[in-house]
Amino acid sequence: MVQAAVLAEVGHDVVCVDIDQSKVDNLKKGIIPIYEPGLEPLVKENYEAGRLHFTTNAQEGVEHGKIQFIAVGTPPDEDGSADLQYVLAVAETIATHMNDHKIIVDKSTVPVGTGDKVKAKVAEVLASRGVDHPFHICSNPEFLKEGAAVNDCMKPDRIVVGTDSDDVIDTMRELYAPFNRNHDRMIFMDVKSAELTKYAANCMLATKISFMNEMAGLAEKLGADIEMVRQGIGSDPRIGYHFIYPGCGYGGSCFPKDVQALKRTAEEIDFEPLMLRAVENRNAKQKEVLFNKISGHYKGDLAGKTFAIWGLSFKPNTDDMRDAPSRVLMEALWERGAKVQAYDPEAMEEAQRIYGVRDDLQLCGTRQAALKGADALVICTEWKQFWAPDFELMAELLNEAVLFDGRNLFDPAMMKRKGFVYSAIGR
Repeated sequence: MVQAAVLAEVGHDVVCVDIDQSKVDNLKKGIIPIYEPGLEPLVKENYEAGRLHFTTNAQEGVEHGKIQFIAVGTPPDEDGSADLQYVLAVAETIATHMNDHKIIVDKSTVPVGTGDKVKAKVAEVLASRGVDHPFHICSNPEFLKEGAAVNDCMKPDRIVVGTDSDDVIDTMRELYAPFNRNHDRMIFMDVKSAELTKYAANCMLATKISFMNEMAGLAEKLGADIEMVRQGIGSDPRIGYHFIYPGCGYGGSCFPKDVQALKRTAEEIDFEPLMLRAVENRNAKQKEVLFNKISGHYKGDLAGKTFAIWGLSFKPNTDDMRDAPSRVLMEALWERGAKVQAYDPEAMEEAQRIYGVRDDLQLCGTRQAALKGADALVICTEWKQFWAPDFELMAELLNEAVLFDGRNLFDPAMMKRKGFVYSAIGR
């Protein structure tokens, strides 16, 4: 959706195809199915300008353009590998309707070797039709961060293109020229290297987070402060400050499944992915840290207690709760007989969709409402509106001034002065 809107914004004529009629109908009315800052006005303006179109008619989409983006999901299969059924279904659809030269672009995050599978599927369908239309397969992985996707798309750090065709290189240069004016951001390579680049990038970022979470656990045991350690190592330009914030674990649509998928790919070719396994294991353990702190504070007696939770999405500026640490925490609290009063600026509907109506879950309209009558506050997501709360009001609304901070938003000494029992990560 973001890529389509941004391409339309710079003047390209874009058709979006989806099999969900209600989603397409809503998009035509300006109703966006996801929360992403800046996306809604971009979609509305370009739809009204006639540069962005939505349809469920696959033939219309295939006939529309030389470039065909495959941008469907690749959810984890039962064995952890990426499920390619949707990618291959789109490839089959394109091949069914194409009547001239097409450049078929894998935008989805796909395992190494998917380009070959897409190529084989298209060739198979064309052969069954008795036609021999020329086509090229290209890998063009996305590097968008949820919550900052529009800006990432408008001002990309790099544009990776995997191809062995000069025609594809020329076409993709033309396509991305509006985003490539300041300096050359385009990096061309073979298809398999482009496919691996996407996984390697996400796994590297997940590794940095997991390393810092491991150091946080160590710091806590040793009596050190991980925030001071973070500043100490982040000042080294070889390390930098990005992605070295300790917390209660990573989630979302990318890191968990991409680490799992690359690990599975390695295992399939008899390569032992020692680091990927460690990253995955550390993150799973990290999602238990908040519950363990809570359970330890109350000596395991959580039945009948009520906890306020601020932040349900896996990160700020999104409503995405896939693999969110909040879910692990809430489910563990419920299992022990506790109740939850939760607030999130954007993910309330998603929480309702996931968990439905339950006696032990109250979704509150404000952050203050979530505090009222709760035994403690737990922060799972670092939304900016949580950074400078009214601490006096918080203490007044809570049964006790107890705060478990999964994102290290506050200074422990300050919280002690304000009368809070404050427990953070690695501090």
